[in-house]
Amino acid sequence: MRLTRILVLAGLMAVGMVATAQAQNKPLRIEVTQGIIEPMPFAAPLFVAENAAAQAFAARLTQVVTADLIGSGLFREIPAAAHISKVSNFNAPVQFSEWKAINAQALITGAVSVTSDNRMVVKFRLFDVFAEAPLGKGLQFVASTDSWRRMSHKVADAVYVRLTGEPSGYFDSRVVYIAEEGPKNARKKRLAVMDYDGANVRYLTNSNDIVLSPRFSPNAREIIYTSYETGEPRVFLMNVDTLSRRVLDSEPGMTFAPRFSPDGRQVVMSLSNRGNTDIYRFDVARGSKTRLTNSPAIETAPSYSPDGSQIVFESDRGGGQQIYVMSANGGAAKRISFGNGSYGTPVWSPRGDMIAFTKIYKGRFHIGVMRQDGSQEKLLAGSFLDEGPTWSPNGRVIMFFRETPGANGAPSLYSVDVTGRNLRKVKTPTFASDPAWSRLLE
Repeated sequence: MRLTRILVLAGLMAVGMVATAQAQNKPLRIEVTQGIIEPMPFAAPLFVAENAAAQAFAARLTQVVTADLIGSGLFREIPAAAHISKVSNFNAPVQFSEWKAINAQALITGAVSVTSDNRMVVKFRLFDVFAEAPLGKGLQFVASTDSWRRMSHKVADAVYVRLTGEPSGYFDSRVVYIAEEGPKNARKKRLAVMDYDGANVRYLTNSNDIVLSPRFSPNAREIIYTSYETGEPRVFLMNVDTLSRRVLDSEPGMTFAPRFSPDGRQVVMSLSNRGNTDIYRFDVARGSKTRLTNSPAIETAPSYSPDGSQIVFESDRGGGQQIYVMSANGGAAKRISFGNGSYGTPVWSPRGDMIAFTKIYKGRFHIGVMRQDGSQEKLLAGSFLDEGPTWSPNGRVIMFFRETPGANGAPSLYSVDVTGRNLRKVKTPTFASDPAWSRLLE
């Protein structure tokens, strides 16, 4: 029997790990249907530097690919010290017996070269060790040497997809967040953007004004966020490359909690005027707005479904903070949260099957998920303060921020698998809060 892939099911309520041998010597198929699994052991020998200029990049490429896969919680690296031989020629036949001997189930080989015009060529192949066969065709990526980390993430995404059966990975993506510094009673905040793993941090604003709730556009080239630079909260639209920006709506009232529609043409947000807070839809190009809710309650934190047909939001219209779903054109709303406690900050999964949320219950904040109809609620993390969930591009991982208690309490970013496994702290150079994940980069 051969092991060729782990098929990771996105089901919220998983119940076991099942292995089925199929007839006629077909591969053994592993279906992961529970939050606890044994990570697949893989080997990733140092990428081969095919010319002198590539020497400086080979180890770094290998390291990032390996870190991506390990960080997913689905894979376990067999360290280089256990390898029986080195791979010094990318095109040489694979000696599968040497990798079987150390119990590697998957083998990743790669090569890198740098051209005279400073372009980098990265090649990789993936093998099923026990089947002694390649898993898909080899791939090649070409970009400037400055993009070596992105190429590493692309290799890791390709490996992830082939080994899990998922439609996409999530490593070649970015996160926008609030970088925070200083004492708790005088905290400075500014917009920052980084690779999904905390690398390549870039600051987009200074710390002169409070900023909140940054969100990427679908193409990851623009950001909407809330700023207090005018004295009251206003939603701004910023180009990530040029840093040019403009107020999205300058009419009276406070605007906050913005989020793009799936096509990027609309922004849905809360507008508070004369003590009433409702949800509005703004046309980015035309500047026009449409009121979607009309209630004396506080309606906020809207988020589109992936197909753009519905909006999930939080409201206290029923006497407490709960989650509701309505048509993207407004109208009647249906309550979907019915557990104990209060619910807020709902965010629809890119897959469309689940909604992430923050739950407050018995003095603790939790990050959870539920089906789009409110069923099968599952809490993934909880602490003194866990808040602000955001989905990875493939809907497998949730990032959020956790704040510690006390006078010296400060926020940090964390990620957790949708099954509740693999809770990990995301490294950032400063305190960090309110993350928002981009889609996969183009």
